[in-house]
Amino acid sequence: MTTITNVSLVTVYVTDQTESKQWYIDKLGFVEVADITMGDNGFRWVTIAHPQHPELEIGLMIPGPPLDDNLAEAIRRALANGTHGALGLRTENCQKTFEELTAKGVEFVQPPAERPYGTEAIVRDNSGNWLVLVEQKEYSPEDFK
Repeated sequence: MTTITNVSLVTVYVTDQTESKQWYIDKLGFVEVADITMGDNGFRWVTIAHPQHPELEIGLMIPGPPLDDNLAEAIRRALANGTHGALGLRTENCQKTFEELTAKGVEFVQPPAERPYGTEAIVRDNSGNWLVLVEQKEYSPEDFK
């Protein structure tokens, strides 16, 4: 029997691969894993990772093939509106991370706020993706009533 060992790749759609790669590296401290142009059509494979979790690569992709035109356009609209959800990021101290990232020019949609599951802030990347920043605490279903 074959077993899946972990999630190794997630896709985040972006408007510009070069600018997004630099934003994630400069603002959030991620590292480049790959930046390769493939084939005659100029397809570009760009991945980054958190330095403490290199086993999970984040593919920074332009909405387009292999997506159909309708889906690619819907993603482009969501990015333009700043309403496309992308990643959940964990932190040990949401307030401190909020202050550090704000000092680096990171745009926050929502400052740190208490939730039943912890302290949460919402970041917008330079393509319009929402990133949820969470300082998680123990919770149970009863905490949501």
